[in-house]
Order: sequence, then structure tokens, then C-alpha cells
Amino acid sequence: MLEASGTSTAPRIAPRRTPPTWLVVAIACAGQFLVVLDVSVVNVALPSMRTDLGLSAQGLQWVVNAYAIAFAGFMLLGGRAGDLYGRKRMFLVGLGLFTLASLGGGLAQEGWQLLLARAVQGLGAAVLAPSTLTLLTAAVPEGAARARAIATWTAVGAGGGAAGGLVGGVLVDGLSWRWVLLINVPVGAVVLAGAVLWLAESRGGLRRRLDLPGALLVTAGLATLAYGISQTESEGWAATAALVPLAAGLALLGLFLLVEARTASPLMPLGLLRLRSVASANVAMLVSGSSMFSMWFFMTLYAQNVLGYSPLEAGLALVPSSLAVILGSKAAPRFLPVLGARNVAVLGTLVAAAGFGWQSTMTADGGYLTAIMIPGVLMMLGAGLAATPLASLAISGAAPGDAGLVSGLINTSRTMGGSLGLAVMSTIAASRAGGEDADPVALTDGYALVFRTGAAVLLTAAVLMWAWLPPGRPTSEPKAHNTA
Repeated sequence: MLEASGTSTAPRIAPRRTPPTWLVVAIACAGQFLVVLDVSVVNVALPSMRTDLGLSAQGLQWVVNAYAIAFAGFMLLGGRAGDLYGRKRMFLVGLGLFTLASLGGGLAQEGWQLLLARAVQGLGAAVLAPSTLTLLTAAVPEGAARARAIATWTAVGAGGGAAGGLVGGVLVDGLSWRWVLLINVPVGAVVLAGAVLWLAESRGGLRRRLDLPGALLVTAGLATLAYGISQTESEGWAATAALVPLAAGLALLGLFLLVEARTASPLMPLGLLRLRSVASANVAMLVSGSSMFSMWFFMTLYAQNVLGYSPLEAGLALVPSSLAVILGSKAAPRFLPVLGARNVAVLGTLVAAAGFGWQSTMTADGGYLTAIMIPGVLMMLGAGLAATPLASLAISGAAPGDAGLVSGLINTSRTMGGSLGLAVMSTIAASRAGGEDADPVALTDGYALVFRTGAAVLLTAAVLMWAWLPPGRPTSEPKAHNTA
């Protein structure tokens, strides 16, 4: 922009003071921590929720998946809304909705009320999450500083998922299951106040219509597909009750792609998938996420249902894994200049696969060190190492106006893969165990089969990454700009 020069004596308006970069990063990471935490924080509270609200085993799965599917299904809409209408504005709208839904879930008196609140939480998270990364990249210059900031964002997000078990255990044992949701209310209020005071507005594109039909189609498709998968647990894969929703879910997703190809302002411009870095990183994130997401769910069930841990003990048991995922995320940028993004992603995935393979040897009387801690550390160290290069590759080469969209896409891929993977893995575990009231040995057999399946999926993902991800490290990043 050019400034007019001359002798004008018009008073100059003092520009708004720019907040410290670390403060912007802290607020963005706090928002990301909250939305990822709530994917897993309910896991250790599931038995208490079932007793208090009379939920079935399938209902317990939907306490997790109602959030995850709404999160994944509306994430692209949230990312595009941030690009068009302002990242700070969408951060505030998403966090406000998330906080109110947390209050509703914590006060729920019926199972359907809890599931509805979890779905609305997921919608708020979908609006909030893409803005956390784009606000961060807008505030931090390109180069090593931005790589460190993205690594911090990745580590905080991974740590939120990892800390869910510990936070949930402390709250359930010390208060009640309701506080795994109610705790978001004061924390959300503090982060909202900080965002209002310190975040600067930014946009990435011209105002256009949002593709609401696309968002509804992809969300309905994912939910219907996940429901069909869950039905196979009790009805079998060939039953009409399973085949109809499976076919309907695939049809809705196919219709979503058709709408995206024809609409003037698509939710997900299919042209983005012609970029090798975007397409390959998102597919890799979807495939690996289908295993990673279910790890916390089944580890906490194994600790409580088989080994007899209390909710707090189960949360404490996973602390080393929580630290490992943060360590992996923070270490990844140090390896990127030496090994390249593709090699670091493959290495991390192989480490995680080794952890899944080890975990699949679990027994009904397993010891903490070899049955939980060491395999858990391997799984999450690998997850942290792989996530940072995949996120960096996904946003490399994207136009500034698409930064929020691509950020939403990578989060969608991870969460969509995770929610569908959880539905599949729950069916696998139940089919091997023989029902929800199985004895500890049968439950262990079911959980072990889940981890063997996860190891195979991750090995497949590693081969896919090696063959498809661009070699070397990302050579470009979205050029952030402020238009506040």
C-alpha cells in the first residue's frame, strides 16, 4: 500500500498496539487445546455416564462420535467462514457456542440431551479450530519461527487429546462426570476475554456465500455411515439395518462431491486436491487417524474394565503417553531440515505401528510397564512425530485466501478418519469379545485385535506416505496477512 505524502496537517490516528506474538500463539493454542481435549476427556467418564443416564454401549460410543462427527463435518465450513468473515470473529463465535454447549451437556438429565450437547459442542469446535492455526500463522513470520509456532500448536493439540484421560480421571474421581464438560465453562470464558482483548482480525478472501448444503451433506453422510458401521456390531454386515445406512452414507458423501464440483462457491474446492502436498497429506492423515484416534478410547477401557483401574488411575497411567506425544511434536521440526518432511512422517508412523503391535500382546493380567506405559509411549511418540510434517505439507503451497480452508481440511481428515475408525474398531472389539458383558479375558482379546488391526493400518499408511508425499521438506507456506 502506498501512503500519500505532502504537507497535510491532518492528525494521524495511532495504530492499535500489536499484541506480543507469544500471547497470540498462547490464545490460539488454548482454543485448540480445548477442542481437542473434548474429543478424549469423556473416555474415563463413560462408565459413570452410562450408570447415571442409562446409556447403552452403543450410546457410549456416540458420546464420543456425536462430537467427532459434527467436528469433522462442519470443519470445512468453519475454515471457509474464517477466511471470508474474519478469523477472530469465527474464533469468538465458535468458542462461545462450544462453551454454552459444554454447560448444557454438564447439566443434561437424559441421554439424548447429552448427545445433543456433544453434537453442538462439535459444531462450535468446527468453527473455532481452523481459526486457531490461521490466526497463529498470520501473527508469526515465515521461516523457523513459524515452524516452531506450528510445532507448538501441534503439540498442544496432541497434548489436549493425550491429557483428556488424566483431566477426566481427576474430575470424575474428585467431583462427578458432569465436570468433564462443566470445566470448559470458566476456561472458555477466560480464553474468550483474552481473544476479545488481544487478537487482531484477519481475512483471507472476498465475501462469498457459504456452502451450507455442502456442510450438511458431508456431516449427514459421515453420521449415517458411522451409524451403519455401529449397527454391524449387533446386526452383522449383511443385515438390512446395517446395509441401508451404509449405502445412504456413501450416497450422501457422493452427492457432496457432486455439489462441490458444480457450485460456484464450494465448501471444498476440488481443485485443491490437485495439489500433491494437500491431497497426499490429507489422505495420510485420514488413514493414520483412523487408528490413532481410537487408541485413547480402548486404552482407558482396558485399564478400567480389565485391569480394574479407577478413572483417576487410568488417567495417571496415560501421563507418559501424553508427554510422549508432546515430545514427538516438538522434536519433529528439528528433524525436518535433516530428514525432510516425508521421511519424518514415515518414521513417526512406523514408531507408532511398533507401539500398536506391542499393545496387541496385552493380557488380562498385564503389568503397567509392559501393558500400558511402554507401548503407549511408542504409539504417541510416533503420532507426534508424524503430525507436524503432515500439517506442514498440507498447508504448503496453498493460496493465502485458502489458508483457513486447508487448515480445516487437515483437521477434518484427522477427525473424520478417527470417528469412522472408532466405529469400525468398536465393532471389531465387540465381535471378538462376544458382547458388552464379556469377561475380562474376552474383552482383552477384543481390544488386542483392535490394536493388531491398528498396526496393520499404520503400516499401510507408512507405505502410502513414502510413495505419495512430496520428498524433501515443505518449500512454501501460506503467506499470512492481516486486514484488520
